[in-house]
Amino acid sequence: MRVVRLLRLRAALTLLGEVPRRPASRGVPDSRRTQKGSGARWEEEKHEDGVKWRQLEHKGPYFAPPYEPLPDGVRFFYDGKPVRLSVVAEEVATFYGRMLDHEYTTKEVFRKNFFNDWRKKLKEEAEKLQQEFGYCILDGHREKIGNFKIEPPGLFRGRGDHPKMGMLKRRIMPEDVVINCSRDSKIPEPPAGHQWKEVRSDNTVTWLAAWTESVQNSIKYIMLNPCSKLKGEKAWQKFETARRLRGFVDEIRSQYQADWKSREMKTRQRAVALYFIDKLALRAGNEKEDGEVADTVGCCSLRVEHVQLHPEADGCQHVVEFDFLGKDCIRYYNRVPVEKPVYKNLQLFMENKDPRDDLFDRLTTTSLNKHLQELMDGLTAKVFRTYNASITLQEQLRALTRAEDSTAAKILSYNRANRVVAVLCNHQRATPSTFEKSMQNLQTKIQAKKEQVAEARAELRRARAEHKVQGDGKSRSVLEKKRRLLEKLQEQLAQLSVQATDKEENKQVALGTSKLNYLDPRISIAWCKRFRVPVEKIYSKTQRERFAWALAMAGEDFEF
Repeated sequence: MRVVRLLRLRAALTLLGEVPRRPASRGVPDSRRTQKGSGARWEEEKHEDGVKWRQLEHKGPYFAPPYEPLPDGVRFFYDGKPVRLSVVAEEVATFYGRMLDHEYTTKEVFRKNFFNDWRKKLKEEAEKLQQEFGYCILDGHREKIGNFKIEPPGLFRGRGDHPKMGMLKRRIMPEDVVINCSRDSKIPEPPAGHQWKEVRSDNTVTWLAAWTESVQNSIKYIMLNPCSKLKGEKAWQKFETARRLRGFVDEIRSQYQADWKSREMKTRQRAVALYFIDKLALRAGNEKEDGEVADTVGCCSLRVEHVQLHPEADGCQHVVEFDFLGKDCIRYYNRVPVEKPVYKNLQLFMENKDPRDDLFDRLTTTSLNKHLQELMDGLTAKVFRTYNASITLQEQLRALTRAEDSTAAKILSYNRANRVVAVLCNHQRATPSTFEKSMQNLQTKIQAKKEQVAEARAELRRARAEHKVQGDGKSRSVLEKKRRLLEKLQEQLAQLSVQATDKEENKQVALGTSKLNYLDPRISIAWCKRFRVPVEKIYSKTQRERFAWALAMAGEDFEF
């Protein structure tokens, strides 16, 4: 201990410049001497004020060696799925990995800070790619590109019970890709050692690159982002076409109802198919591409086996039961009461046919679309689908929304209206695997909030009693504070309860598809303005950018 104290004392004296010289007889080199000579360093010529030295030479710091990426066989998994990380993000992940057995990783603050900083690294890498590949110059304007990444190779999943699930998706090479750009632009450079399949200049399309994927032999595209000017104009035109159908739909319905009694079988089949497209928002059903094996059908390609007729069911007469695989191999199952002439016609269409025979054997998608064009310029089965989805949302919002409701209750009404549309369009989903756990967590929060409300209510009663006795300003202030706290907690409990109801009702319905593709956003924006609901409660930041045209156009009195 004495030696340690002496060393500390010597260090302190050194800082003060009071350490005596050691005797030279010990044979120890004088620490004050320099390499230039035997004179003391502090006896050399002094520098002017502010100058610390005139010559300095060293090798700099020793840096940690560069990170060596993990072998290809080592995979990083997030939420049970393999994720390819950038070298920087992978290195940071290994920092955490090396500490998994340390007590620090059990501390919430440590984990939270790590993930916050790690996400920044992930975003930095993504932002770098976004700036390099995620924008194009279109007519002098910098426009954002949609998904600019070609999907990596892997195993095909598909949606629903797709018959090709598990098949190998091969790697897409530059030699597979067609580039589309203007003749006077700089053609993008393919990766070193490769070349593009083709470079063309087609200004009648909006895609930037295209290739054919290997599983379904379908063409994939890199397109402009939905928030781009061209995409916004296209969306506006789509909804305006659907909106224009409002002026024709009554006449069209009268016509196809009259055609149910036509002497021509072709006309009758077309009229019944159009009734289903109108009433049930069925897709027309495009012809399959060569090599496609998925047994998916639309209205025009329904087979006898896809339809069951029930004279009376569910308390209704003339019920038709549909059961078939629709787009993306999503099952469509529905039991609906229909008009008597429709039921009788279906019986006629099914006579003397085998289960695998076409229900509408005199009808094709091409002939139906040609007929629709004759009814209204630009009319397609999809326009019918968009029209019925949008008009249904508008009608449901009118029926469900009350001006006196809280914002949370209004949003629940909005989601319920959207859900009616999603059911109409058969936008189903499997119940998420995390549903039960997240619902349990939500119910735990609700129970805790109920206890807080009960406690706040008891405190308010006590405050009222004290104020009744004392009657002074201080007790009145405490009473008012307790009352405001109870109201705040009750509002929070109501919001949680609405959230739980919404979550339960939405567990098997996908609201996003209809909201983004089939519902005129001006209906939702007008509803938000009319009922004082912040539009960000309905549309995320990305969605608001997508529908910037609608935000600029829609007033609270907009009618689809």
